[in-house]
Amino acid sequence: MNAHTQAFQIEGPVGTLECALDLPDSDQFATPRGIALVAHPHPLFGGTMDNKVTQTLARAFVALGYAAARMNFRGVGQSQGVHDEGRGETDDMAALLLHLQQQMPGLPFALAGFSFGTFVQAQLQQRLLAAGTPAERLVLIGAAAGKWAMPAIPADTILVHGELDDTIPLAAVLDWLRPQDIPVLVVPGADHFFHRKLQHIKTAVVEGWHR
Repeated sequence: MNAHTQAFQIEGPVGTLECALDLPDSDQFATPRGIALVAHPHPLFGGTMDNKVTQTLARAFVALGYAAARMNFRGVGQSQGVHDEGRGETDDMAALLLHLQQQMPGLPFALAGFSFGTFVQAQLQQRLLAAGTPAERLVLIGAAAGKWAMPAIPADTILVHGELDDTIPLAAVLDWLRPQDIPVLVVPGADHFFHRKLQHIKTAVVEGWHR
């Protein structure tokens, strides 16, 4: 499926935020069937919205017929502000969600993230749950268990982790998920960035979405 990427900016809590929107092929989908927000890895370690895992997530949602939005967190690229250890980044993601809901009202929305981005999206879901307006589903790749205080997540969350991840060890993810009795798809031989294994992420999302 061909995606059509649009660059745009929004005004976040502390300044302008650089964003990108990937739209599904209009020949197949008259209107998007939903909105997906994709969060990138840690800004202080080279994470941007153009990260390959982040782009793979966007492509997976486009394949499902969703409008997929990415954003450079504060202090990255043209986004203003400075890194705020997840607090301000969650505020920024909430601002992006509000913007998209104003542009495409009434659509369901999903939250997806990679590494640090999983912490942001899990925090945002907790905020939305408290408000009574949760995302329809979460997708967490390389979930940041053991690195940040990951909250509880819904039972239908799609999780993918690399067997050989030495940034966020698989054991830490299992320790976090065990009390919640939530499964995770482990990709054999995959490192944190899923080098040469990115196709497994797209497959997990596209094939697992309607299960």
